[in-house]
Amino acid sequence: MTAPTAKEAPAVAAVTRAEVEDFLYAEAALLDGWRLDDWLLLFDPDIKYEVPCNDAVDADPNQDLMLIDDNYTRLAARVTRLNSRHAHREFPHSRTNHQVFNVQLETSGDEIAVTALFTVWRFRAGRSDCYVGRYRYRLRRRDGQLRIAFKRAELAMTDLRAVADVAIIL
Repeated sequence: MTAPTAKEAPAVAAVTRAEVEDFLYAEAALLDGWRLDDWLLLFDPDIKYEVPCNDAVDADPNQDLMLIDDNYTRLAARVTRLNSRHAHREFPHSRTNHQVFNVQLETSGDEIAVTALFTVWRFRAGRSDCYVGRYRYRLRRRDGQLRIAFKRAELAMTDLRAVADVAIIL
């Protein structure tokens, strides 16, 4: 088997894990800083953002109940709502700490498939809650920058009663 020539090599072939990790850390920093409008700019217009129910992490949004199943329009509406005083669950905003680790990637064509583990701490009203799970991303390079085409946050928690809800963006 021969290596692809430069002409045949996909545009994302030169991406490194360090570059992907830096991108994911920057995304986490935007979320922790409640810079949601800037966070939304990381996404391609044909985005899918999913959070399946914790009892069916392999759920198919076409036939199964999802906690979140957003396209770009719904995700933008979610950001607008979270930035307003009308999001009673998140006003004043929670303090969060998004931790991303065990990043793995695989390039295929013009996309990069990424998996990473996450822990998201949420601090609000004297409580601390912890969300744990796995991210699945499909990233693309557009105008020299990595962009999110797909993001899925699969919760590893067996019970959501301890955290009560998923009002923050994982």
